[in-house]
Amino acid sequence: MAQPDIPETHKAIVYDDPGKISTKIVQVKTPEPGPGEVLIRITHSGVCHSDLSLMLNQWDFLDEKVQPGQVGGHEGIGNIVKIGAYCEQTDLSIGDRVGIKWTAYTCGTCAPCLAGADGICEKQKVSGFSCPGTFQEYVISWAHYVTRIPGGLPSDIAAPLLCGGVTVYAALKKSRASPGDWVVIAGGGGGLGHLAVQLASRGMGYRVIGLDVSSKEELVKSCGAEIFLDILSFPQDDGGDSLATEVKKHTGGKGASAVVVCSGSNAAYAQGLKFLKFNGTLVCVGVPRGRPVPVAHAYPHYMVAQQLALVGSTVGNRKDAIEVLDMASRGVVTTHVQTAAMDNLPRFFGQMEGGTLHGRGVITMS
Repeated sequence: MAQPDIPETHKAIVYDDPGKISTKIVQVKTPEPGPGEVLIRITHSGVCHSDLSLMLNQWDFLDEKVQPGQVGGHEGIGNIVKIGAYCEQTDLSIGDRVGIKWTAYTCGTCAPCLAGADGICEKQKVSGFSCPGTFQEYVISWAHYVTRIPGGLPSDIAAPLLCGGVTVYAALKKSRASPGDWVVIAGGGGGLGHLAVQLASRGMGYRVIGLDVSSKEELVKSCGAEIFLDILSFPQDDGGDSLATEVKKHTGGKGASAVVVCSGSNAAYAQGLKFLKFNGTLVCVGVPRGRPVPVAHAYPHYMVAQQLALVGSTVGNRKDAIEVLDMASRGVVTTHVQTAAMDNLPRFFGQMEGGTLHGRGVITMS
């Protein structure tokens, strides 16, 4: 395929006033790919809650804050338009449709990388934070770390899977649950949660209880949850005891084998351990804003008595991404998306901040 015409400048969305929901579309210079790099013409980029958290500087545990002018985004899909030197081993070609993930680069040689823990690579670069992200028309990426998108899988459906889908798939793998076990998905109607419900129920054979607000019941059930519980219909001042009683009622009186917290809710972490049966696992995925909050009831005697496990899970690795996209191409999982043009990004952020966005937002770069 002939190399497409590449403009000298292109449109990008920057965070112009970090700490607030405020973005600006600007013209930036189109970069040249260096050794081991490719230039990608982005067509679609998913909008993740992590983008919002970074823009608002909500994560106090980060050593660095987002600066004005940062191009965000980390769920980008597009076509390769130029290939740098020394990319022969990647077998990439002009025109290939590929995806860029939260982890944009890993070294491949540190201990976490060798263990398949790409998300904690000691030298990793993060799209939209430590390197320019995918909220722009053209972006440089590392050839060895892009992910091919299966033919026939629409780009708007695939984009959120590059972070949201990969993240919850990796978390479910860590849950110690077996096919037929009950798994609770906290935040089941959110961008992460609705993917977790599908992967858990349709892809991994779990029985799912979805927790969220009543307006998301239809979405959660359509994704495969057998049981939906409206978190606001239970007392908010009993530490989750009433909700835990309801979970146990639907699980034979014992509780769930795993709880995957997909929301950044402190309340979900305060209640989660109570939903578990013996040998159960609470998987931490969503990150609450502000200072870190301990998981409630994670006392040694409580954990020992029921042999509970508390596990942290960051984004998955390249193999996880390939597997999730393969399941999507076979119809096992799909993304419930709202697609809009670049100037609608603040609207998506506002809906996410207010908890009213169902599924995922995706912006188009055309």
